[in-house]
Amino acid sequence: MQGDGGVLFLSGVGEVTVAVAHDGLSFQPLHLDVSSSCWSSITMQPKLQSKLQFSDVYAVEHLDVGPVCGPWNTRTVVQGKRNTEMNRFVVHAITRSRKQPSPWVPCEYMFGHKDLETCKTWAEHISGCINKEQDRPKNLMVFVHPLCGKGRGCKNWEMVAPLFERAKVKTKVIFTERAGHAYATLASLSDKELKKFDGVIAVGGDGLFNEILNGLLSTRHKNSYPPTPEGCRYFGSNYKCQEYTNNGVSNNMATGDDVNVLSGNLNTPDDHEPLLSTAQSTGLDISSSNLSDEPCNGDQVPFVSFPNNWFRLGIIPSGSTDAIVLSTTGERDPVTSALLIILGRRISLDIAQVVRWKSSPTAEVLPTVRYAASFAGYGFYGEVIRESENYRWMGPARYDFSGTMVFLKHRSYEARVAFLEVGNTRSLTTSADNTINGVQPLQYHQSRPHKTICRTNCFICKETSTSEHNSGDEILASSRTSCENQKWVWSEGRFLSVGAAVISCRNERAPDGLVADAHLSDGFLHLLLIRDCPLPFYLWHLTQFTKKGSDPLSFKFVEHHKTPAFTFMSSHDESVWNLDGELFQACEVSVQACRGLVSLFASGPEV
Repeated sequence: MQGDGGVLFLSGVGEVTVAVAHDGLSFQPLHLDVSSSCWSSITMQPKLQSKLQFSDVYAVEHLDVGPVCGPWNTRTVVQGKRNTEMNRFVVHAITRSRKQPSPWVPCEYMFGHKDLETCKTWAEHISGCINKEQDRPKNLMVFVHPLCGKGRGCKNWEMVAPLFERAKVKTKVIFTERAGHAYATLASLSDKELKKFDGVIAVGGDGLFNEILNGLLSTRHKNSYPPTPEGCRYFGSNYKCQEYTNNGVSNNMATGDDVNVLSGNLNTPDDHEPLLSTAQSTGLDISSSNLSDEPCNGDQVPFVSFPNNWFRLGIIPSGSTDAIVLSTTGERDPVTSALLIILGRRISLDIAQVVRWKSSPTAEVLPTVRYAASFAGYGFYGEVIRESENYRWMGPARYDFSGTMVFLKHRSYEARVAFLEVGNTRSLTTSADNTINGVQPLQYHQSRPHKTICRTNCFICKETSTSEHNSGDEILASSRTSCENQKWVWSEGRFLSVGAAVISCRNERAPDGLVADAHLSDGFLHLLLIRDCPLPFYLWHLTQFTKKGSDPLSFKFVEHHKTPAFTFMSSHDESVWNLDGELFQACEVSVQACRGLVSLFASGPEV
């Protein structure tokens, strides 16, 4: 290697001049007269480029002496041989298809040279360049759900594990054994031990990711309760901070409150993992985790808190729907997700904080906090999950069956919903002459605004997300001031469903998601209120989700409000919510969007 360039032999091309810049390396054929056809071939191949960005290179391997394929142009074959024995090294990178930019495809550039030291020097130099990419993780904790998505968890991890090994990313792999396994492990893990890792990866579905999310935030996110409208019995509680401790027991378990109405084995044939079917019911001793090497002190100041500028979460999609992955990468592909993790891509992700004030009209419980990354739904959405528990033997097909059963019942629920109206995103008009406890009731919709779809390098998320620059306290102070300057609007009546989408919630059956223009990190929830209507109209509404480019929220019985927070109250005895596919019994909740609360190993959907 001479200076910032030199001559190497590139497999399939022949001799090339290689130039190294601060951001990557480029190469051109040395003999242009014989390489016109083979170079046109390389430029047409989706797996090879004439320039490599270091940000797209995930590993460099030095190999023993071996064959290097000669040029594709048969006229360059020397003495009847197309392969030449050389010292070799391989540059492992990613590329994208010209027609489908979202999937990331691993590709290899094999270089050769007659001199061993020259070959080693090149490999070490390129390795040094990619090691300067500071956002890349070195140590990861990986939770694998063995049986989710018909057993795809283990298969997908076996597929992508060699990529992590090749990139020299250390992984501590834990195969989940029971409901709440990942939650209890992370909730009880000391901050000293957690700081040894650069992130946590879920090899499973949205349910496993939800369990990991709650395990991390339940003991490490100290935040005020969501704001509530005047007239609620818990009005003003938004200024009372939650008292979390880092002793491995969440506020739910400390009070003996049943976090979930479900119990059972985590290793079920799909991605539905009940969050903490309580450690007591499964006999799980959360203090016995061998991951922690120091006792936790309830008074210690936590070292790890959220928002966090470095610690990230990731998903290797292996579930039944994988809505979070599809909404944040555009692809339900384990290899693409693994490469995004290895290369250290990063986006901020809003999280919904859900506070339960009452589990039933007659039950008084202490406030219970849960978190959701994609969706919180009541009515139809909650009943489908609850009904599906009777048909676990059917596997993922139980959701289709239970969805049909719940749909045919066509059940509506009396409820009151109050949401914060945002001036520049108003979706309704109110009357100043008619108020309830100083809060204005809903009157009618305005015309729907133009949709701006969230993409890679989304300017809306970049403008509004401040988690990488501000501390958690600064974000909270900003949110409180913003909420104080907004007004509450009531909507009440009978609803078939009430839902709040944090992200678009794309999936294979809803290609645009529940809300096509929901953003990953803008600090808003998309509140969907589906009023009681005739069954054929409701069916028409639901079928619109399956059609790309349609607008299922344009019906007159559908209310769509973009809001940072809302409060829900119902007198129904068996009120259940669906939080990222997990059941949560509650008849009174308040919900707020926590802007950019976590960082994800992703870069946003390309298309």
